[in-house]
Amino acid sequence: MLQLGALAFASPWVLLGLAALPAIWWLLRISPPLPKRVRFPAIRLLVGLAHEEETPAHTPLWLLLLRLVLAAVVVFAIADPMWNPAPRVAGSGPLLIVVDNGWTSATRWRDRVNAMDALIADARRNDRTVLVVGTAPSPSSSGMVFKSPDDAAAQARALRPEPYATDRMALLQRLEAAAPIPTDGVQTIWLSDGIDNGKASDFSAGLSKLAGNRGLEVVEPRASDLALALLPPSVEGDEFVASVIRADATAPATGAVRALEADGGLLGEAPFKFEIGERKATAKFDLPIELRNRVSRLEIAGETSAGAVSLIDERWRRRTVGLVSGAPIEEAQPLLSDLYYLQRALDPFAEIRHAAADRGAKSEIADLLSKPLSVLVLSDLGNLIGSDHNAIASWIDQGGVLLRFAGPHLAGASDDLVPVPLRTGGRALGGALSWTNPQHLAPFEAGSPFYGLATPDDVTVSQQVLAEPTLDLAAHTWARLADGTPLVTATRRGKGMIVLFHVTANSEWSNLPLSGLFVDMLRRVIGLSQGVAAEDNDATDVTLAPVHTLDGFGRLGIPPATATSLPAANVDDTPAGPHHPPGLYGPADAPRAFNLGRDGLKLEPIGSLAGGASRHPFAETRETRLRPLALALAVALIIADGIAALYVTGLFDTTPIRRRGRRMMAPALLLAIGGLALLHPLPARAADDADAFALKATTDTHLAYVITGDRTVDDVSEAGLRGLTEVLRQRTSFEPGDAMGVDIAHDELSFFPVLYWPMTSGQENLSAETLTRIDLYMKNGGTILFDTRDQDRSVGGLPGPGTETLRRLLGRLDLPPLQPVPESHVLRKSFYILQSFPGRMDGGQIWIETSNGGSANDGVSPILVGSNDYAAAWARDANGRPMFPCQPGGEMQREMAERFGVNLVMYALTGNYKSDQVHVPALLERMGR
Repeated sequence: MLQLGALAFASPWVLLGLAALPAIWWLLRISPPLPKRVRFPAIRLLVGLAHEEETPAHTPLWLLLLRLVLAAVVVFAIADPMWNPAPRVAGSGPLLIVVDNGWTSATRWRDRVNAMDALIADARRNDRTVLVVGTAPSPSSSGMVFKSPDDAAAQARALRPEPYATDRMALLQRLEAAAPIPTDGVQTIWLSDGIDNGKASDFSAGLSKLAGNRGLEVVEPRASDLALALLPPSVEGDEFVASVIRADATAPATGAVRALEADGGLLGEAPFKFEIGERKATAKFDLPIELRNRVSRLEIAGETSAGAVSLIDERWRRRTVGLVSGAPIEEAQPLLSDLYYLQRALDPFAEIRHAAADRGAKSEIADLLSKPLSVLVLSDLGNLIGSDHNAIASWIDQGGVLLRFAGPHLAGASDDLVPVPLRTGGRALGGALSWTNPQHLAPFEAGSPFYGLATPDDVTVSQQVLAEPTLDLAAHTWARLADGTPLVTATRRGKGMIVLFHVTANSEWSNLPLSGLFVDMLRRVIGLSQGVAAEDNDATDVTLAPVHTLDGFGRLGIPPATATSLPAANVDDTPAGPHHPPGLYGPADAPRAFNLGRDGLKLEPIGSLAGGASRHPFAETRETRLRPLALALAVALIIADGIAALYVTGLFDTTPIRRRGRRMMAPALLLAIGGLALLHPLPARAADDADAFALKATTDTHLAYVITGDRTVDDVSEAGLRGLTEVLRQRTSFEPGDAMGVDIAHDELSFFPVLYWPMTSGQENLSAETLTRIDLYMKNGGTILFDTRDQDRSVGGLPGPGTETLRRLLGRLDLPPLQPVPESHVLRKSFYILQSFPGRMDGGQIWIETSNGGSANDGVSPILVGSNDYAAAWARDANGRPMFPCQPGGEMQREMAERFGVNLVMYALTGNYKSDQVHVPALLERMGR
């Protein structure tokens, strides 16, 4: 390959043809065009008689240049020019492509796809076998077998970034344990993500050993393209703070973090900035509490990876406040109850929780802490002891906020769960100090969370609990009285905080709870909190089932089949992996966020590599082949040359005596128009074809299958639906039309009540428009049977290739939760009574939408997923003979497969009428007569 800057030629030897241009010039120059044909009436000798010779003796210069350009363009096209060519690998024999497909490669995944396509295309030209492997762990990893370039291309298309880190050394062990390596090694290319997980140098050394004397080539992203990660947010005062980390700190960088609500709406955006030498930056959101409580996820703008997303659960999103009082509640006089004041003040902006009445042997505190909680309010509880004390201390260390109010009990005795030491004892020591004149509040100082709030003149304090004077008392004081004594004190403890109001929560010691200032002060204290997940110390085996999980691109969707429950006891210590992808786990109404980004996560760039590997960056843009454009230009020049030749011979002359030449111009123009039509082909299906398709689809009710592009599979689908159509005609009153194939991306889907869609590994990823069409079809009453056809290839509970294709195609679609067909489901009795649903194979489940009470789509599931290759069981040839054997049940299994097909069609057409038992007694009575 010859490369000239961004331009390269795959067949540069063809450019030697340009040396023939001088010879072409000479030949064209000495070869005059055909003479003009002129009629010869006698009178013509006298009219326009000229002495000079008008017929040219050689080719005109402009025509000569046109033909030289045409020759040069043809040579240029045959040389296979490419713009911005991807790096080529010279050599022969097997080619090993190792791809980092962890979350750190997701944002620039297109670079890796382009590199793989170019390398496989180069191997195809040189007839080399290829093996494509990813470094992210996968439970469904295939064997280490070198394949043809076409099979390797399909394997590369199926490869996608995973929502967890790579495990390069595990892949290296698998490669070393594979088939023996040739003596001269295997040509190896590592498409790296640029991030060192601690073993990059060892991995490079191992790959270099496999490569042997062929050497290892490493393609890596530029420093500015390395992945960014988002750590869980924290609360600092009134601000919501997100931390962004990076691997390379050699240059400044800026960006933004976006706060989104559950439906994807943007609630706010905060900028961050990296200075030179900094690997961590912060983005601060100043959102009202009402908006902050609606945040469901944070993400780095422009970064599409699972590590750039931080899911927000109720620990951050909602402020749950538990109330416990040490004073008796005066039910006859509610205005004397401290809980009454607290509830009224907190209701507008927090979720209030009280201990359950049927909590058994649990105390109020233990019951409240058994659920996720942001703030625990203790009103006039003095000395906490035993399990309650230990539970609260542990909860504060994890991030909880303990808000305490004084009272007679706290004035008498206190424990260590207070921000500052308190005076206890009698009046002489000031335990509960009374003044003749009530004290007013002092203005709030800068640095206090209450700074900026106005202090009303009518708010007074008549009693309070005094703090012991200490050197750091001022640092712990948030609010003071006019005489300087602390009114509100606070301290940090672990990840949490303890706050104490030195007055009661009711109006007994102060009229502060009667003022609007009390509400504002509580709002700011609650705003400092974050939720803390509940810990059930009595049930260490509790697990959290996956609700929604992230894919490698940071999109939230249905959990994969490999996802398993998380142990609730150590969620934060569980690493993300194939069985525990990041996402939401636990109960659907209050799930726990399990994020990739955690405190302590660091990103390090790959340093020097062992083994003498050559390194270069990914191409900035995708390789563009110029041959089609050059050939199109050559066709255009050929047409132009033909028109020019006709012109030179005088066929375009407009004088009356030469009308014959003018008539000959019409075929030339038709030829030119036809040539231009080749450059601009008509759409695959014109409007008339679309109308004909719609007319055919609506004249009768048809069974339809999705055209996959695999001719063999499409032929089986057509034969299968043709056979099922005949069974329906023979056994039911339904007379369907002939089966039809559907282009899922272009054809109208609403004409068909049910679609059969087989999975093939070669199907391309669906565009956003196609996914929208599928979503609308299913939501508007359509039913799709997805047949993965991999029941015989699912080993050990791992998904087969068809299931992997289904996840790849529909991973971005908002699909409902699925379940196996229940025993009492209508699908089992819509026409025949069935216990199983076999196809060409038997044993696989049919999965349908989880029952929603039958309120939508007349109870018909919009999606059915099976794996038994149903079309092959229904397929019959033109003579009505079965085309494929059914294993292991033979013809009886085929009969049950056809019955399932009948039930499926009846279920899609009639809905859940068979589940209606209202009229059964009347029908049985009538039949009895």
